[in-house]
Amino acid sequence: MNKHTTLPNLMQKLVSDEEIQLIAEAVGYRDSSRTFTLRELIHFFLLAAMHQWKSFRHGADVGPLYGLPRFHYSTVSKKAKEVPYDIMKRLLALIISKCNRQTRRSLRFPKPLRVVDSTTVTVGKNRLPWAPYHGERAGVKLHVAYSPGSSLPADVVETIGLRHDGPVGEQLTNAQQVLVEDRAYFKIERLDRFVEQHQLFVIRMKDNIELHQKKSLKRLSSTSSSVQADFTCQLGTKQCRSTKRHRVVIFRDANGRDIRVVTNLFHASAETIADMYQQRWTVEVFFRWVKQYLNVPTLFGTTENAVYNQLFAAFIAYVLLRWLYDQTKKQTNVSLSFISFVRRFFSGQLPLDWKSGMAAALFEYAQIYGRRMYNFG
Repeated sequence: MNKHTTLPNLMQKLVSDEEIQLIAEAVGYRDSSRTFTLRELIHFFLLAAMHQWKSFRHGADVGPLYGLPRFHYSTVSKKAKEVPYDIMKRLLALIISKCNRQTRRSLRFPKPLRVVDSTTVTVGKNRLPWAPYHGERAGVKLHVAYSPGSSLPADVVETIGLRHDGPVGEQLTNAQQVLVEDRAYFKIERLDRFVEQHQLFVIRMKDNIELHQKKSLKRLSSTSSSVQADFTCQLGTKQCRSTKRHRVVIFRDANGRDIRVVTNLFHASAETIADMYQQRWTVEVFFRWVKQYLNVPTLFGTTENAVYNQLFAAFIAYVLLRWLYDQTKKQTNVSLSFISFVRRFFSGQLPLDWKSGMAAALFEYAQIYGRRMYNFG
């Protein structure tokens, strides 16, 4: 297997040219280029993410070594600027849906979790004048609904850095899953509405929220439990108070700090509620991984299309790698962490069992979905 072209090859097997064409047509884009096509732009950004290229110019210089055609850096810069980033966003959603078919796993919670949070990518303010942030910085923000059950993002919304998390979070709800969110998404009126809409949630409360008419819930005491309190109450002051009674669980985290979360889950134990909220850290790990290993902080372009095309392509690279790891892991008994897998995979140092497992996983995919998976071995 050519380590330099693995992700483009894998994506080509998972997503056909016809599917990409349908996405392009849906957003009204017609690819008229013969020298540098939409498919090649996608491959460029996948390779740029994994091999941490520094710029469009750098990518043009080394691209032919990675299987790309020869091109001038202005060609890919122009292409990234003109291609609507909604294409890359829809492509990400398509790949997530395909990879989710085989990577779902249970975390033993009443319902699947949907962890919502955001991450910001900043540059000098003159680089992105359309995305002001703070002081001398400009920035864009990616709001992500993340699934701990599959270790994959489930949905992504892009905004400028100054956009507040709360309103965007409204676009990331899902009545089939339990929302897990931090204090930035806490709003009393929102919690009452969630109860009426049957949207399950575990959300951290702001520290200054008043608790009115507390009523403790019966629970079995345990000296090993981190839970400090479990009760129902109304939230807020007389001027702004919840119309519903909500359940509040207070537990102590690993650093000894008291964490207060509010939920409408009444049939789960307080310890389960605490465990659910602590799954929120999985999205933080995801953000750190993407920024550290997929070149996200280095933005090549200055337009919305160029910036978001690059960022959504980095997420695609993560999904492809995570899917390949999960499918291979099922085929081998040799333990290997995700980051160790990625490092060894791209350095050509995977253990023999993992190489065999990868071949078996890809063959299995080909048998199930009728897609040829040659060029892997």
